[in-house]
Amino acid sequence: MAMKLKPLLSAPPSALPSISSRPISAAHRSFQLRASAPRMAADSSFSNNKVIDSHLHVWASPEEAAGRFPYFPGQEPTLPGHVDFLLECMEEAGVHGALIVQPINHKFDHSLVTSVLRKYPTKFAGCCLANPADDGTGVSELERLVLKDGYRAVRFNPYLWPNDQKMTNEVGKSLFAKAGELGIPVGFMCMKGLNLHILEIEELCTEFPSTVVLLDHVAFCKPPINDQEGRAFSSLLNLSRFPQVYVKFSALFRVSRKPYPYEDLSSSLARIVSSFGSSRVMWGSDFPFVVPECGYIGARKGIAEVADRASLLPADLNWIMGGTIAKLFPGCWQ
Repeated sequence: MAMKLKPLLSAPPSALPSISSRPISAAHRSFQLRASAPRMAADSSFSNNKVIDSHLHVWASPEEAAGRFPYFPGQEPTLPGHVDFLLECMEEAGVHGALIVQPINHKFDHSLVTSVLRKYPTKFAGCCLANPADDGTGVSELERLVLKDGYRAVRFNPYLWPNDQKMTNEVGKSLFAKAGELGIPVGFMCMKGLNLHILEIEELCTEFPSTVVLLDHVAFCKPPINDQEGRAFSSLLNLSRFPQVYVKFSALFRVSRKPYPYEDLSSSLARIVSSFGSSRVMWGSDFPFVVPECGYIGARKGIAEVADRASLLPADLNWIMGGTIAKLFPGCWQ
């Protein structure tokens, strides 16, 4: 039987998020204040000289999976994704830090990623996976992962919602509101198309303006070649009206129609930066899936080539390659 959750009240755009009775860090409070702040200009005084990967995954090696960190049944990986391999790739590519997104290979068991975060606290931050179980236990689990284990973001995978329910159901709104209360952003994975989920995202952004949003992998919007794709890309750009929405220009191999160096993405990047500003755009590799596509170092070089073809300024590229995510996650990657 589904647990009855407390009703949620909409907040006016100017309102600050409610604060949990449990203590949260000063960094989280400053994050909440920034959620409704005006867009930062690309020539802001903030500077960052570290390359930060906003989206990648790690999972257990076969040896680790046989012991402490088993894979979720049916989700055994076909690629190596252990942290030692990642660190080698990052060193070769000159990438200083990253946001690790909990992989489906371990589903709601966060123990492997948590162990990596504890071992490399200045190298990685963590994005946990929201559990939308209809009994509401995922809300308390989110709070535990943030306050006890130090996760700094949460991912909404709409295809994990039970019984074809929407992310705007009672549990979804409770999770989204809790993220805002805790001062962490919500990342949306719209793998089957933004048009399927745009109304849900708009409803959540409108009702809870203090919850920051990250759109994974350009919201899976490829350069449009027909009316349906054009509408999806227009919907993506239109989300810039919500000051809490940021775009991950990540997993370029997933959203390009061409092989590396993904020449068709320059127009997409130019339009996104024009709408959102470069201080609301961030690069991500989608390691380890990117490795057989163009290599990790290719992902690092490819975004610079796309930005060059888009005629972006050096200050814009500085935001995209690390400035934006460093600003969103203060205290990480020092």
